[in-house]
Amino acid sequence: MADGSDGGASPGSALGAAGKPAFPAASGHRLLRPLIALARSEYLVVGLTVLYLLAMRAIVPEITTGENLANIGSELLPLFIAATGQMFVLATANVDLSAPSIMAFSSVVGASLMTDAGGYLAGNPAAVPVACVAILAIGLAIGWANGICVASFGMPSFIVTLATMMFFSGAAIWYTAVHTSEGSSIGSLPDGFLAIGEEGAFGISYAFAITLVVGVAAHLVLSRTVFGRWLLAVGLSTRTAAVSGVPVRRVIVMSFMASGFLSALAAIIYTGRLEAGTPVLGQRILLDMIGAAVIGGVSLFGGKAKVTWVLYGVVFLSVVDNGLQLLGLSLFSVYAIKGALILFAAVSDVLRQRLLVRA
Repeated sequence: MADGSDGGASPGSALGAAGKPAFPAASGHRLLRPLIALARSEYLVVGLTVLYLLAMRAIVPEITTGENLANIGSELLPLFIAATGQMFVLATANVDLSAPSIMAFSSVVGASLMTDAGGYLAGNPAAVPVACVAILAIGLAIGWANGICVASFGMPSFIVTLATMMFFSGAAIWYTAVHTSEGSSIGSLPDGFLAIGEEGAFGISYAFAITLVVGVAAHLVLSRTVFGRWLLAVGLSTRTAAVSGVPVRRVIVMSFMASGFLSALAAIIYTGRLEAGTPVLGQRILLDMIGAAVIGGVSLFGGKAKVTWVLYGVVFLSVVDNGLQLLGLSLFSVYAIKGALILFAAVSDVLRQRLLVRA
């Protein structure tokens, strides 16, 4: 008699189509179980991060020093904010390629408002808060435009956000050239703004506090609100979600607005640290934003997302990047290795989806 603990197979399932015992298949299935459990584990990336640190420590011991780990933690904060915004879009089975251009354009516009070198609000006490509001408003506006094109006109998010990225990247360069003689960046920013990226209070940096608020808020929105359930439902199936009464268009538009807002928020921290508004801000981290989310477990196919997964992916990618730099590899080599990791994560996501369907 078959034991239920062996998979609950019916008596007839032990025979194949030709009437022969199917024990090899059953055995193979049991061998797959650890792999399936590993694929399902949300802590896989955490384990890989620890293994990477231990392996790299034998080559570059300074990777695990307190100073270096603190540096990694500081560098990943704005990346986590931007990747969290990307998570909202990925959850709906879309993608936002315009995030770097949002960072660049909002950065130079905000800098032009408050710079002491002829800014519109130079020397005005309201310069910093007005500039921050302007930066965030630009992110929301561009995100809204992306969402409208995708949700209302049915355009592919890849094409829409690619066009947006090209337009606002060019606009950022033009805007900077108009407001500076060199056309490279807008500096001489007020100390009150620079403090956002470099200083803190009570032993906690402002950047960390902002990131913590973003992470907690995003987690609560995704896991405790109706909008969060709608977001995942749209990613699983827009048709089913629409039939169930989910306002699909509104959800998609809001997901892009969240991405734009958080990209602009990350731009505030990056600009504060660079001490200048630059038209190439965020240019090198587009794949990092998407890749970190996917590596952590957010599905490219939508309907599957957690803030903690984004955090795991950001930490892993930041640690890998730091280790490669400590090895003294060229920038090209670092990009190539990170690109391979992100491609592997994307392929793994496809295979994982198929594996879970068959399990």
